[in-house]
Amino acid sequence: MTQNNKIALVTGGSRGLGKNAALMLSKKGIDVIITYRQKKEEAEEVVAGIQQNGQQAAALQLEVGDTSSFDGFIQQVSTTLNKHFGKTQFDFLVNNAGIEGFNPITETTEELFDNLYNVHLKGTYFLTQKALPLLANGGRIINFSTGLARFATPGYSAYASMKGAIEVFTRYLAKELGSRGITANTIAPGPIETDFTRHALGNPQIRNFLVGQTALARTGLPEDIGGVIAFLCSPEAGWVNAQRIEVSGGIFL
Repeated sequence: MTQNNKIALVTGGSRGLGKNAALMLSKKGIDVIITYRQKKEEAEEVVAGIQQNGQQAAALQLEVGDTSSFDGFIQQVSTTLNKHFGKTQFDFLVNNAGIEGFNPITETTEELFDNLYNVHLKGTYFLTQKALPLLANGGRIINFSTGLARFATPGYSAYASMKGAIEVFTRYLAKELGSRGITANTIAPGPIETDFTRHALGNPQIRNFLVGQTALARTGLPEDIGGVIAFLCSPEAGWVNAQRIEVSGGIFL
């Protein structure tokens, strides 16, 4: 069953998990606006893929770590909705954009910490705030956490701390937006094969260890995540709210 004329906004949709999510949403009959940080050509390829799936698409540039750009970005979203989709609101907000942040506590600089904070927590918080007037009643918000917020892997203290805060933020979104019929949930992937995880999964010892600790005995793929996001944007998921859904193949059980 398709959901004609529903629209999703997927941040960081030009690559990795965001790209797969955008394509999976389009396969379910949902139009998609993606954002990209720098590589416009990658975003245009995703737009083409969405269109090949029979849906409308657009790509907008966004630096999630720069909150001063958000008013202008939201205006771009509003204009794009009107001109390209004939609508004034969108239905699904997928806060996917992120950066990698591996460093032991003793080597974590304030600059690294601030970058992670600006992108993963401050950026997500205030972009969501700014987007709320454009998010339709009955809509969905999907935020990204990580398995690292449940289990501790040395080197990810700052990154995982931001994601732990996102889990709390998501529950508050669900509580405060419930009167509008908007749900908010968190996806928490385990190790996934993307350029984001190349640092860790490129090490055979780390890869073998993680595979050995996962019930399904492999690392994850982007398509393992995109389908879950598409489900959360489906009518069948309307009663799923304020949940942390770990999608990790059963790691560290």
